[in-house]
Amino acid sequence: MTGVRLERVSYRYPGAASAALHDVTLTIEPGELVVIAGGSGSGKSTLLRAVSGLVPHFHGGTFAGRVTVGGLDTRSHGPGELAASVGTLFQDPETQIVMGTVRAELEFGLRNRGLGASAVARGVEEAALALGISPLLDRVTAELSGGELQRTALGAALAGRPGVLVLDEPTSQLDPVAGDELIGLLRRANEDSDTTILLAEHRLERCLHAADRAIALEQGRIVCDGTPSEFLAWVVSQAPALATPGATLLAGVGCEPVPGVKRARAALRSAGLLAGAEHDCAKRADIPPKSHNRRRLRGPQRPAPALELRGVWHELRSGPVLLRGVDLTLAAGERVALLGRNGAGKSTLLRHAAGLMTPTRGTVRAAGRVGLLMQNPGDYLVHDRVCDEAPAAALRAVGLDGPEFADRHPRELSGGEKQRLALAVVLGDPGDGTAPTAVLCLDEPTRGMDRGHKRSLATLLEGLDGAVLVATHDTEFAASFAQRVLLLADGALIADGPAREVLSGGSYFVTETARILGGAGAALTPEQGIAALTGPPAPDRAAVIA
Repeated sequence: MTGVRLERVSYRYPGAASAALHDVTLTIEPGELVVIAGGSGSGKSTLLRAVSGLVPHFHGGTFAGRVTVGGLDTRSHGPGELAASVGTLFQDPETQIVMGTVRAELEFGLRNRGLGASAVARGVEEAALALGISPLLDRVTAELSGGELQRTALGAALAGRPGVLVLDEPTSQLDPVAGDELIGLLRRANEDSDTTILLAEHRLERCLHAADRAIALEQGRIVCDGTPSEFLAWVVSQAPALATPGATLLAGVGCEPVPGVKRARAALRSAGLLAGAEHDCAKRADIPPKSHNRRRLRGPQRPAPALELRGVWHELRSGPVLLRGVDLTLAAGERVALLGRNGAGKSTLLRHAAGLMTPTRGTVRAAGRVGLLMQNPGDYLVHDRVCDEAPAAALRAVGLDGPEFADRHPRELSGGEKQRLALAVVLGDPGDGTAPTAVLCLDEPTRGMDRGHKRSLATLLEGLDGAVLVATHDTEFAASFAQRVLLLADGALIADGPAREVLSGGSYFVTETARILGGAGAALTPEQGIAALTGPPAPDRAAVIA
């Protein structure tokens, strides 16, 4: 039975202008599953690092107060000693992987604790089965996708059955199915073993329904601490940027916000809003798409494609087929989201588009420069100051041009801030003499971003002249910017259609609003859902487009 206690904890990173944590006092009871919420840079990751002992032992800086984990004071017990009872997974799983194969990575911590061969084998097998990574056990870690790396790092954290699990954005690189399975696994570990879990997430709709408690941070201070329902009531009135899509939908139709799709549907039924919704929404929710979706991409004057893949295969001499006969055309100015489970081939497709990989069969043609932002933002950051990483115009475009960022070291930024900085590096400056970007390819660009910065990114993408192709597991983000959605499975494109068609049906590759409404009216966003349930009939779509 292991609990966590913070007593008046304040912390400032070396050289930082302000403290990351301010006088935080918090008690997590043994066996609690607690969600930590807040915007980028609010102090979520720092709080978790304090619990694991990385703050201050690894990061340095100025620390005040006291943190105890399972009776151990982190001031006198470092991360190594705490590792026996604290399992950790942070935003950059690739930096946590130290062994050459998945099996060796899962064995590493168990062997270091002196466990016998049988106990090590059992721990590895149970962690692999729980996370669905048994087929990966003998794979080389350098060849894994981002989602596969994340599950491997989590497996290493879970294998030793720690009393406390500290997880920072654990679903950020997982497909919707794997994300749901992970939350179920954490709930099971919490219930079966009284594991204390601290989980920081931006995509609260994935995890809030499983939590016992939710805590919100703002500028390093606790501003809300309550049950998930109490937390949602608070965010709707005080911090709407943190509200889940379901909470926004319920509040918009006059219902009390509750966590989870099942409870949301029950609330709508109780209010008499969901009965017959399938019929009513079909008539009323055909909301015209955003203005950028109205562009005509067909006709006699259609320009040359910005990107074209024809019959693209990528076959490994000894291994799986990564791409299978992909045919894809992107028009200039088109906004496209690429979805699919972990290992489906999304990153591989983007690498082919950017010329980093050559197809074994087929052709790839682009009308100009192809910019590519891959999953690890740290690979793009090479300077000691944020202001030196990218031109001022690019930093301004991603919201990192303020004086509070200029002299900070990129390593000190939050995960979302690093992601935005890497995007600025890729965007560059149209006035710097480089060729204009015909296609911008982004691989999981919202990793670590809060909802406000996701909205800003969607607006930024809408304003670009070139085509945009984004590989993402974030269906809410896809719905916010994409005209068109592609679904990739085992290296083959199996769906290609308008966003409202692809994202409104099914159970996994859909938005929370679509799940709550059962796909009725093809409403993807809370605003569309509110209009579907309560609004007047929408104008004729054909007339709007014309």
